[in-house]
Amino acid sequence: MHPVVQPVASDEHLPEAVDVVVVGGGIVGTASAYYLARRGLSVALVEKGYVGCEQSSRTWGWCRQQNRDPREMPLSLLSMRLWDDLRGEIGRDLGFRRTGLVYATDDAAVLAGWEAWGPVAREFGVDTHMLTAAQAAQRIPQNRRQWVGGLHSVADGKAEPALAAPALAEGARQLGATIHQGCAARGLDLTQGRISGLHTERGTIRADAVLCAAGAWASTFMRRHGVIFPQASVRQTALRTKPTVNLGEVLYCPDLAMTRRLDGSYTLAISGRATLEITPQGLRFGREFMPQFIQRLKAVQLGLGGSFFSGPESLPALWGHDPAIFENTRVLSPAPNRKLVAAIMANLVATFPQLAGLEMDAAWGAYVDCTPDAVPVVSAVEQIGGLYLAAGCSGHGFGLGPGIGHLAAELVANDRPSVDPTHFRLDRLVDGSRIKVGSL
Repeated sequence: MHPVVQPVASDEHLPEAVDVVVVGGGIVGTASAYYLARRGLSVALVEKGYVGCEQSSRTWGWCRQQNRDPREMPLSLLSMRLWDDLRGEIGRDLGFRRTGLVYATDDAAVLAGWEAWGPVAREFGVDTHMLTAAQAAQRIPQNRRQWVGGLHSVADGKAEPALAAPALAEGARQLGATIHQGCAARGLDLTQGRISGLHTERGTIRADAVLCAAGAWASTFMRRHGVIFPQASVRQTALRTKPTVNLGEVLYCPDLAMTRRLDGSYTLAISGRATLEITPQGLRFGREFMPQFIQRLKAVQLGLGGSFFSGPESLPALWGHDPAIFENTRVLSPAPNRKLVAAIMANLVATFPQLAGLEMDAAWGAYVDCTPDAVPVVSAVEQIGGLYLAAGCSGHGFGLGPGIGHLAAELVANDRPSVDPTHFRLDRLVDGSRIKVGSL
C-alpha cells in the first residue's frame, strides 16, 4: 500500500531541448525544477512513476532545525525561510505550518544529548528550550513511564507529504517547466565528457545540464557512467490513522512519533525502528557504511529481502546494463512491517488511552536513502561536465527539500550559493574527508 498523493498531470510532448533536465519527481527534484525555472532556465522534469510517489510522500512531514547536524544548519535555516514563502509564490497550500515540535523522553542520556545541542541552537538562533518532567508530562501524557524531561522547538513545524512535491511541480510548470511522468531516465547523452542530453524511454532530450535527484535510485543511475556515489537504503514503516481529536501537532517520544495532518488524521512511526536489508549495493559500500551500521544495530534489524533481486540496490542494478531497469519498478513501494504497525498502534493507545478503537487508514513501507555520514550530497560531479547530484538525504530530505533544491539550482546556474556547499560535495564521500558519522 502507498500513501495517497495529490495527482499531477503530465505534459503531453517531450521537449527536444532544454537548459536542464531534472531526474526524479520527489521533493528535491520538484524543488530543484521550481528554483531553476525561477531563474529563467528551461527545465524538463522526468519521473519514472509519478510525482511524490516514493519517499517524499512516505515521510513524517517534519520541517525542523532542532537536533540537526551542524553542517546541515545553514541549509535548514534557508529551507525554513523558503517554506514560509512557497504558498504565496505558488498559490497552493503545501501544508506548511510552524506548529512547533515537542519532544519527551524517559532516558536521561537522551535528554542530556538534546541539552548538549543547545550551543548549536544558540549559534544559529534556533528558538528552542528544555522542558521539565512536569512540562513534558503535561504535553505528552504517559501512563507507562515517567518522563525525565523534554524540549520544545518553537519555530519548527510540518508540511503535507501528499501536497508538497506536487505543489512544487505545478509551481515549476507555471514558470515554464514541463513535467513528464511515466518517463524513466535511461542514461546520459555525453559529448567529449560533457552532458549533451538525457536518454529517456520516450526519447532523448538535448540539454546542457542534468541534475540527478533520483533518491534511492541515484547511485544506480550514476554508476552507469562511472560515478561512485556511496548510498544505502534503510527500510522504514509508517502509518496513517483516521481523523481524530487533536492531541498535539508534532510530538516525539521514544516509542512514538506523531504528526497531525490537515484533515485531522495522524502519521505515526517509531523513530529508529527500521530494517537494513542485505543487498549487493550494501555489500559494495559496506566499508564506507560500517561505522553507521554499527551505531544503529541496536535499533535497526538486519534482513535479506526482495531488494537483493529487484530495486535500486539489487544484483541486476549493480551488475546489469539493461537500459530499462528503471522502468521495471515504477514505484518503489516496500511492504510495511506488520509487527511494527501493530507496535505503533499499541504504543499510541498506551500513551493516549482515549484513542482506543481509532482505526488505521493505511500503512506503508519506504526506503530512506543514506550517505555514510548522514549528510546529503548537493554537488557538481567533477568527472562529467554539466552533471549534478542532489540525493542521499538520510531521512532529512523532506524538511530540507526546498533548501536542497534552491542550492542545486544555484550550482547548476553557476550563481553565488546561498549557503556554503562544501559540506555537501560528492567528493567528500570518496576522498576520506568526512568529518564524522551522523544519524537519522
